This record gives sequence, C-alpha cells and structure tokens, in this order.
Amino acid sequence: MLNAEVAKRRDDAISRGVGMMTQIYADRALNAEVWDIEGNRYIDFAAGIAVVNTGHCHPRVMAAVAEQMGRFTHTCHQVLPYESYIRLAERLNAAVPGDFAKKTVFVTTGAEACENAVKIARIATGRNGVIAFGGAFHGRTYMGMSLTGKVEPYKKGFGAMMPDVWHVPFPQDVHGVSTADAMAGITKLFKADLDPARVAAIIFEPVQGEGGFYPAPKELVRAIRKLCDEHGIVMIADEVQTGFARTGTLFAMHGYDVAADITTMAKGLAGGLPLAAVTGRAELMDAAHPGGLGGTYGGNPLGIAAANAVLDVIEEEDLCARANELGGRLKQRLEAIRSVTPEISDIRGPGFMVAVEFANPGNHEPDAGLTNRIRMEALKRGLILLTCGVYGNVIRFLAPITIPDAHFAEAMEILEASVAAARQG
Repeated sequence: MLNAEVAKRRDDAISRGVGMMTQIYADRALNAEVWDIEGNRYIDFAAGIAVVNTGHCHPRVMAAVAEQMGRFTHTCHQVLPYESYIRLAERLNAAVPGDFAKKTVFVTTGAEACENAVKIARIATGRNGVIAFGGAFHGRTYMGMSLTGKVEPYKKGFGAMMPDVWHVPFPQDVHGVSTADAMAGITKLFKADLDPARVAAIIFEPVQGEGGFYPAPKELVRAIRKLCDEHGIVMIADEVQTGFARTGTLFAMHGYDVAADITTMAKGLAGGLPLAAVTGRAELMDAAHPGGLGGTYGGNPLGIAAANAVLDVIEEEDLCARANELGGRLKQRLEAIRSVTPEISDIRGPGFMVAVEFANPGNHEPDAGLTNRIRMEALKRGLILLTCGVYGNVIRFLAPITIPDAHFAEAMEILEASVAAARQG
C-alpha cells in the first residue's frame, strides 16, 4: 500500500471535519519512532498530542493491557465494578495536588472530563456561570467549545455556544498581556456583566496547550485562587495536556504553591488508551446524585490497567526528572538556533512541554507561514512536529519522555536543518 492510495480512500470515507496534519499512515511504532505503511521511518515529536508520554508500546503498559484482556475487556463499572478502577482512583486522589480529601470519577475523553468538572461545580455551588480564558482549549463538545477560547476551527459555523460562559485574556508576555490585564478582565466582568455570586467555576490550563504553550504565571494562579476563595467559586485546573510528567512534575500544578479544587486529566494518563478522569475535593465530587456522573465506557478496564502501569513507569523510570533534562537540552539547542534565526521571538515552557514562537523580526507580526514551512521541512526529513497557537505561529515539542538520547540528538539535527531550509524557502 502507498500513503497516497490510502489518502484517497480516506477522502472518500471520512468526514472532512476530521482534520489531518500529515498524510503519513502509521503501520507500527516503538517508543519515539513510527514507521508508515511504505516503510518510511519518522521520529515522533507529537506523541499523539502528549498522549504517549511513556512512548509507543512501552513493554510495561503493553503487558498490563494484555493481562487484563485475558480476564475481561468490559463490564461497565456501574454494573459490575472491579478493584483496579478503585486502585487507580486511590492513586490519583493521593497524587493530585491539594492537601485535602479527594475523590475521582473516570470518563473517556478530555472533553468529557472538562464537561463533568463544570457539572460538578454547578451542582455543588448551585450556580451557572463559568469563566475561561482566551486561547484556551477544553474540547469539541458544545460545553468544550464554549469554554475554548479560539473560534477557528473549533467554533466556526457551529451556532450558538452554551450560555453563561465568559472569557478573559490569558497572560502572554511576548504579546504584552500581563497577569494584571487578565485579572482586570475578570474585574470588568464582575462590574459590567456577571455577578460573582453567579459564578460556579473558573477553569484554566496551567500551560495553555492548543493556545500556544503559554505557562500560567504563578501570580495569576495565586490571584485566581484568592478570587475563588473570596467568592466561593470552584477553581478547575485542566491538566489534560500538562499531566503525567510532561511539565517536569507529575501534574503542572505541583509547580505552584496553591491547589485547584478540581483537576481534569486525560491524554498521558493511559499510555494511548482512551481514559480520562476528574479528581477533586471529596465534598464537591459527592455533590452529584448517583447516576449523575459516569458513562458506559468510563473507566474501561483496559484503560485502567494501562493507567496503573503508566504511573508505575513514571515513578520507576523517574520521568519527571527526564522531562526536565530533555526540556533543558531542547531549550539550549533552540537558543543556539535563535542566535542565527531572528524570526524566533520566544522559547518557553516547563519540563518537556516546550514551544518556540516565530514572528517577523521587522514588524513583530506572527509568522505562520515560516512556522508551517519548518514543520513541512522537518516532515520531509523524518521528524513529526506540531504547530499551535491562535495565530498558528508556534511549534510545540511533545516527544515521548522516554525518547532515547540518540533519537533526541538526531531530531535536533533535523530541526536545525529544517529551520535553516525553511528560512531560505
């Protein structure tokens, strides 16, 4: 089979609403390498968008899933429960930041996790309003779209969004938006449009993912915590992309001196299997009546088995330290590239959740064209990269944290050559 042949079949069979970043059709993968159906080999700096933090086909994860498959693949936990579901919940309750009693519910996707966090906040507070941030991404369901702070492609043409969702600016130093600007946006909301006594939750990403890998400043997170405490608002940290060692700590919120009331997670939780979770203060999580939360596939036993193995791998292989090491090396190489690339306007991100932003050095306008050319040049040379950001001018680096040193070094050579070639083109 050829990639082009399968691409034609895809065009005929799959809705065009499902976007495509490449025309590479995967055949097999191992750790940070992927081979397509033509036998071409790539180094994967996407990791399924931060899903396989522990690498493709990690033997510990594969063995756990295989063992579970030999027992049963599904019962629906609400019908026939199983101990592994409870054990994973206990581990997350202990691991999620916050020195208070916690409980967990399992669902299937990050969007579901964010939806359920809002449901929990609303039923616990008896309020409706939710504040989110510009540039945020929280999913493609209607509530997810409504929370997301980016119109195209997520909201465009899909009609009215969910009511009582409000957006304020997110700090972006490189674009001149400060924490003071963000908090002033909330103050203006409270003065002009929204009684704080109607606000159920404020939701934010500790590092904006799709929005451009902008880390939330510590002063912003502290200010949100203070505001929530003053007005009885639930603070929700969306750790769907930042979780599970990606930022150099198990959760990004470990890097702050305050804790969220509710944490959402998915992506890296189960090493490639669909599993998501909401973990929060026990009294909040118990506010919903039995049957108000959950779903048929939520906490599927295969995903649960994988997730328990992922947590073991992160601990045993010290992937938090590895993320910090790799992120430091990546930033060092990007700084070397910046010395001969004036279009690089910013390098940022904690741990191994790193991004580089490109702008015209003359007028400082975002340069999405150069960014995409770099991505395509890298792809031709065997390196898979992802772009992001409201203006499409950011490259985000999401390689498996388990990537071998030799493959990382090879990727850095390809990246440097791709930047140079794209600037000339």
